[in-house]
Amino acid sequence: MQSIQIDGIRLETAHIPGPADRAPLLFLHEGLGSVAMWPQRGRNWPQELCAATGRAGWLYSRRGYGQSDPVADVRGTPRQNGAWHIGRHEPDYMHIEAFQVLPRLLQGLGIERPVLIGHSDGASIALLHASQHPVSACVAIAPHVWVEDVALQAIAAARDLYRASAAPDTDGKGLRQRLARYHADVDNAFWQWNDVWLSPAFRAFDIRLDCRLIHAPLLAVQGEGDEYGTLEQLRAIALAAPHARTVALPACGHSPHRDQPDALTAAIAPFLAALP
Repeated sequence: MQSIQIDGIRLETAHIPGPADRAPLLFLHEGLGSVAMWPQRGRNWPQELCAATGRAGWLYSRRGYGQSDPVADVRGTPRQNGAWHIGRHEPDYMHIEAFQVLPRLLQGLGIERPVLIGHSDGASIALLHASQHPVSACVAIAPHVWVEDVALQAIAAARDLYRASAAPDTDGKGLRQRLARYHADVDNAFWQWNDVWLSPAFRAFDIRLDCRLIHAPLLAVQGEGDEYGTLEQLRAIALAAPHARTVALPACGHSPHRDQPDALTAAIAPFLAALP
């Protein structure tokens, strides 16, 4: 396993080789994702996208996900330790990742102006980072720019499934067991995401004003059947950043790189081909 140390915390990384004369793709995973969860259903979509665009790629698992170091006291009292948050996440956890952790990661990897490829929470983090830091482009897949009821309903349902699958009499095929294949500390990964999203304070999460500050090329993609958000998310991004391109994929849920990988690549590749 490759890894990098950021202020004393080890983050899992993976590198996809490619030309050095183009900005690399940096993949930012979803709320329950990791480096190992990008390849699904017999496809390694990050590798496919790098090949289709002629670019190198980097992936990393955020703290508490995959093989990265866990979040200390993940359900405890929130507090800060340098760049790192300890305890239960607060509503600004994606801001902390975008403005404090990600710049340090890019510096450690020697990347100055990446192409951000973010999914779900990772898409929101990508949008936030692009609002304040130089990037070559930003691709937001199934982003959350504010909190919709449909997202909270889906996340509450995931909580119920996770609790049920933690019971001793489950058959080993439940949500917790499936996630445990990809995370060294599956409870750390699940609760840091689920607790904050279902907290009353998170209702105020809204980054539409931040999106107005994005000047880099911007592409937002969402499945028409996204169970975690409506197409109003795309419309909000287009309103905040009129230069943004938006693509709605039919017959597609919250994870286009799994549901419609070819269509997703077909949307992204020409967008990146037009970059300087």
